Amino acid sequence: MMNYLTNPPKNLFFTGKGGVGKTTTSAATAIALADSGKRVLLVSTDPASNLDEVMGLALSAEPAEVPGVPGLFAINVNPVEAAATYREQMVGPYRGILPDAAVRSMEEQLSGACTVEIAAFNEFAALIGNPESVKTFDHVIFDTAPTGHTLRLLSLPAAWSDFIDTNVGGTSCLGPLAGLKAKHQLYEHTRHSLGNPEETLVVVVSRPDKSPLAEAARASAELKELGVANQYLVINGVLQLNEPGDMIAVALHERNMKALADMPQGLLQLPRTELPLCSTELVGIPALRMFFTPEKNISSTISTANPIQLPPPLHELIDQLASMHGGVIMTMGKGGVGKTTLAVNIATALAGRGKKVHLTTTDPAAHVALTIGETPDGMQVSRVDPIAETDAYRNEVLATVGANLDEEARALMEEDLRSPCTEEIAVFRAFAKIVEQGTDRFVVIDTAPTGHTLLLLDASESYHREVTRSMSNIPAAVRNLLPHLRDPEFTKVFLVTLPEATPVHEAISLQADLRRAGIEPAGWIINQSLAPLTVTDPVLAQRRLREFRYIEEVVNQDNHTYLVPWQAEPTKNR
Repeated sequence: MMNYLTNPPKNLFFTGKGGVGKTTTSAATAIALADSGKRVLLVSTDPASNLDEVMGLALSAEPAEVPGVPGLFAINVNPVEAAATYREQMVGPYRGILPDAAVRSMEEQLSGACTVEIAAFNEFAALIGNPESVKTFDHVIFDTAPTGHTLRLLSLPAAWSDFIDTNVGGTSCLGPLAGLKAKHQLYEHTRHSLGNPEETLVVVVSRPDKSPLAEAARASAELKELGVANQYLVINGVLQLNEPGDMIAVALHERNMKALADMPQGLLQLPRTELPLCSTELVGIPALRMFFTPEKNISSTISTANPIQLPPPLHELIDQLASMHGGVIMTMGKGGVGKTTLAVNIATALAGRGKKVHLTTTDPAAHVALTIGETPDGMQVSRVDPIAETDAYRNEVLATVGANLDEEARALMEEDLRSPCTEEIAVFRAFAKIVEQGTDRFVVIDTAPTGHTLLLLDASESYHREVTRSMSNIPAAVRNLLPHLRDPEFTKVFLVTLPEATPVHEAISLQADLRRAGIEPAGWIINQSLAPLTVTDPVLAQRRLREFRYIEEVVNQDNHTYLVPWQAEPTKNR
C-alpha cells in the first residue's frame, strides 16, 4: 500500500503534465480508500480528462455512485463548459450596451486557459471552501490541482474596486473582476484549506522523463511558495527490465534511470513512490484495483501483425516540404510530445537539401543540441527567450496602462501579467517579426500560438478600432501574421502527439482551437511510436499493440499523418 494512503487528510489533489497518469492515479487512490471503508468523492475538472473511460461508466456534474465500489462517488465536471457558463454570466449584462466589437473582445478574452482555470477553481472552491457541501464524505479527491498563478492572483489583498475603476473594461486574464470579487471570501476559505496540511495533500505525478519531471518540479515549487507544502511525489511508469535482450527496452530503462538520477532538487526532498510501467490497459475497476500492485505475471503473447496500416514515415513529409520554395512551418502540441525536437529535425533536413532555413525556438536545450555539431550551410538559428520577451511586454503594459494605478491595483495588474496568456502573447509578438521572412526561405518555429491567442489579438484590434477610432498599439508584424497563418500556402502547422490517449485528445482540442481562428492544420506527426518497431519485452509488446487504437484515431482526423519511431536519443535524429 502506498505511503500517502496511510491516514491521508480529507482533500487530495493530483497535479502534473498531461499524460503522466493523474486520472489513473487519482481513480486508483479513490478506489483504494473506498475499499478500506471510507466514503469518497472523486472529482475531475480536467478538460482532457478520460475519467469516464478509466472508470468504465458515464459520469456527469452530479455525484454518481460507482458500481462495484461501495462508498465511492464520482463527478466529471467539464471546466470548458463551466467556463462557457462563467463567461456568459460575465458578458451577458453588457450585450446591447457596449458595441458588438467590444462584446466580442470580452468574449475572446474569456476564452483562454485562464478562464478555464478559474472555472475549475470555482468547482474546487464550492467543494472545499464550503465544508457543508462535502460533510458526508471522508475524502474528496481531485484529479487536477489549481495552478500557482490562479492561487496567487486570488490571494492578492488588492483594492478590487480601484482596479475595476482604472482597468480598461474592468477585466483581468480571469475575466471581469466584479465576478471574482463576489466570491472573494469563498476563495480565501479555499486557499486556507489548501495550505493546511491537516486538510489537504497535493500528490505530484510525473513520468521518469526530463520534461514531466521539470514541470512537476515547477508546479511543486510554485505551490510551496504559496504555502501548499504538504506534497507527495508519484513517479509513474518506470520500466522494469524484464528482457535484457530487447535493446529498445534496455535503452528506455536507461533513459528512465538517467532522468531519475538527474531529478530536480526540489522533487528529491519529497517523499515518493515509484510505480512500474504497466503492460495492461488501466481501464475499469478491476484494473484500477491492481494499479498499486506490481504485475506478477506478464503475458508473453506477442503479435507481430499490425491491426492497421501505419502512416508514412517523416521523410515523406520532408520530401514534400523540400519541393516548396519556402514558407513557415510550425510544430504544435502539448509539452513533452517532442515538438521542439521535430522542429530541429525538419529544419536540419531541409538545410541538408540545400534550402535556406531559419530555425527559431523557445527551448534553450534545443538550441544547445543543434549547436553541438556544425550548423548546416544556409541555416540560421535563433532563440526567442520567453522570459525576456515577457518581461519586455509586461514592462510596456505597466508603463502605459498601469502608469496611474495605486500600489494595490498595480500589484494586481502585475500578477495578472504573470498569466500563461501574457507569455503566449509576448512570444507570439517576437515570432511575428521572424515569420515575415517566410517569403524567401523556410522559417521553422517550434511553438505555434494557440487559436485563442490569435483571436484575442484580433478581437483586441477590432475593439480599439470600434471604441477609440484610432490605430491600436499592436505591432504591424502581429497584425500581418494572422493573414499569413490563415494562408495554407504560406504556413503549415503540424500537430505533434504521442500515440497515447491524453496527448491525442489534447491535440484534437488544439486542432479545434486553430480552426476556430481560421487556421487549418497541414497534418499530424505521431512521435516516439513503438508501432513500427520489433520489441520482445512483454510490457513494451503489449503497449505497442495498444498504440494502434490511438494511431487510428489520429488517422481518422482525415488529415495527412506521419509516424516517427521511438528513439533512445531523439535529438540525434538529424
